[in-house]
Amino acid sequence: MQQTRVFIDGDQGTTGLQIHERLRGRDDIRVLTLPSALRKDSRHRAEALNDCDIAVLCLPDAAAREAVAAIRNPAVRVLDASSAHRLTPGWEYGFAEMRAGQAERIAQARCVTNPGCYPTGAVALLHPLVAAGLLPADYPFTVHAVSGYSGKGRAGVEEYEGGRGDAPPYLAYGLGLEHKHTPEIERYAGLSARPVFLPAYGAFRQGIVLTIALQTRLLPAGVSGQALRARLASHYAGSRYVQVQEQAPAELDPRAANGGNDLHLHVLEHAGHGQIVLAAVFDNLGKGASGAAVQNLDLMLQG
Repeated sequence: MQQTRVFIDGDQGTTGLQIHERLRGRDDIRVLTLPSALRKDSRHRAEALNDCDIAVLCLPDAAAREAVAAIRNPAVRVLDASSAHRLTPGWEYGFAEMRAGQAERIAQARCVTNPGCYPTGAVALLHPLVAAGLLPADYPFTVHAVSGYSGKGRAGVEEYEGGRGDAPPYLAYGLGLEHKHTPEIERYAGLSARPVFLPAYGAFRQGIVLTIALQTRLLPAGVSGQALRARLASHYAGSRYVQVQEQAPAELDPRAANGGNDLHLHVLEHAGHGQIVLAAVFDNLGKGASGAAVQNLDLMLQG
């Protein structure tokens, strides 16, 4: 069997380490990395980027753009786990379950951009419902999400696990309403108006609960929680990783899907109050990052 050469650029970061771990023991690929002394050497990085079959970028945005600019070999395919190219024309969005044929588009693409962790949950909930006309594209959506502190990367892990004891139990951020994930949510959910996005970190290592509250009086006539759940169930029928839960839970634990690539979707409703809450639970290091990256890499290997 001929092995596909996969170069992980940035393999010492949180996402890179997780991808490396998820690929451990596979015999269909050869994972390539640079020794620590050469990771910031532009010549050696360029050589590695141009001498592989697929380059996986686990880098800050600016470094990811530099890496792409350094690729001269037209045979090299790129999977970018940063947010640098999520809105860039010519890059395929790496949420395989988003719409019919998306997995095939990823499989054939030369350049794939991994979704952001928070947008994964928001787009998974909103895109099928907006596309079906059950939710207005201009609805005044507010997306609220709480992630484990590993979402801050190595700095977050060191802050909470470094032994200082002063890390906050809950930290709301992005309060200037300019979070970089907001345009991504707007575009791939199919919205015509910018949503409000309110993220936060909690004092747990990994996992996400993301919620979107709806008022039925602002929805098209006849739209109910049952109708929204049925549409989501139909859209994700047969999906390996996305599960629409039939029963409304009493609680949502952000850690419920940790360690895998699953995405749990919920529709909560109080018909008497005319209120519905859409919710997503998943691992910010799994379906929100490295798990999705490996899923996309597997699709690219099929292309």
